[in-house]
Amino acid sequence: MNTEKKKKIVILGGGESGVGTAILAQKQGFDVFLSDSGRIKDNYRQALQAKGIRWEDGGHTEGEILSADEVVKSPGVPDAAPIVKKLVEQGIPILSELEFAKRFSRGKTICITGSNGKTTTTTLIYYIMKRDGRDVGLAGNIERSFALQVAEGDHDWYVLEISSFQLDNMFDFKADISVLMNITPDHLDRYEFCLQHYIDSKMRIIQNQDSGQSFVYWRQDEHIEEELRKRFEEGYAPQPTPSSKPARRGRPTLCGFVDSDFERLGLQFSQMGQHNKRNALAAYFATKIAGIDETTIRQCLSDFPGVEHRLERVAEKSGVLYINDSKATNVDACRVALQAMEKPTVLIVGGLDKGNDYSAIAPLVRQKCVGLVYLGADNAKLHSAFDKLGLPIVDTNNMRDCVSACQRMAKAGGAVLLSPCCASFDLFHNMEERGEQFKQLVRELR
Repeated sequence: MNTEKKKKIVILGGGESGVGTAILAQKQGFDVFLSDSGRIKDNYRQALQAKGIRWEDGGHTEGEILSADEVVKSPGVPDAAPIVKKLVEQGIPILSELEFAKRFSRGKTICITGSNGKTTTTTLIYYIMKRDGRDVGLAGNIERSFALQVAEGDHDWYVLEISSFQLDNMFDFKADISVLMNITPDHLDRYEFCLQHYIDSKMRIIQNQDSGQSFVYWRQDEHIEEELRKRFEEGYAPQPTPSSKPARRGRPTLCGFVDSDFERLGLQFSQMGQHNKRNALAAYFATKIAGIDETTIRQCLSDFPGVEHRLERVAEKSGVLYINDSKATNVDACRVALQAMEKPTVLIVGGLDKGNDYSAIAPLVRQKCVGLVYLGADNAKLHSAFDKLGLPIVDTNNMRDCVSACQRMAKAGGAVLLSPCCASFDLFHNMEERGEQFKQLVRELR
């Protein structure tokens, strides 16, 4: 009789990532307990109950959690949470979902991170791989969780969008092809408002890679090549958050690209803006390395339908083009959106500020915009940053008033751009809800 005690896995967070991890852990024979400090959504409650997995919400039972052999922390749970601090104090290993799921997957991985452009690039790479007939899953910070897909059948390949929060708790994971789009200030509230900590997090994408794996990156980024030098020559191995461990060194085969490669290669891409040319280049090189035929890649670039909530053309009303860029949750994402605009633009900006420095886009706002509509619970910082530009300004704190103000302000031949620079959590559940409300109200305009 086997009396060996099951290894206990505790999952913090009862969303897509956490519930997928719980299902995979149970399948692999672990003693599983899931805990969420908030309320778990009904569909996830039902999934846990159907599998007979123990769970709680509305708080954490410390005795259950601190008796874990390992803890899988969902990316939305910060290190500042009291229960995470206690886990760190006790030395209990804290992993990300992706780290845990990769233990049980046969699939090769193309892993994409970056401050901006990662969703478009991830979706485009998946689109190309799928069109080529590969057995491929789309996961990470997008779509269904990696862990759940591994539990339900696994794939030969995965295209994973990976956030800095997920990278913080990845230690043994090794990407077959890693892609780093860029590094600009974002989520600094999670990194003690220290840009270097955030940079260190992003650079974890190459950890454990060697010459048998590849690293695709934009060579014109102001940080990446210097960070590679530090890691290759100095063995730099930082720990960006308390629940991280120092990153293991990586020495992948490098595949850097520059903007002019787009024209040099004669590429055509269906999406607007210089930043999207970079996204296309990253996808081009990553899929070439994965063995996709050149003809297939080029055809997919030309007919790619785009990504919802990222420079998404919603409708033209009374000669005004409305564009949904709700996914622009930081200043640099708004910057690249403004650079792509060719019409006089009314810009919708605002939300939950993450330590933003709006001065970086003030010249573009002055150049491209004919008016600003602030959308947030507290717009004081926006007033300080933009009122001095002398543009027409309207304050709003709900989407209906915001869209109405834009309709009054915009003129035929112009555009309205929702590109908020900020997280959505002050007025909306997430950036998707913000974008959906915008689209619905725009379509109702007369």
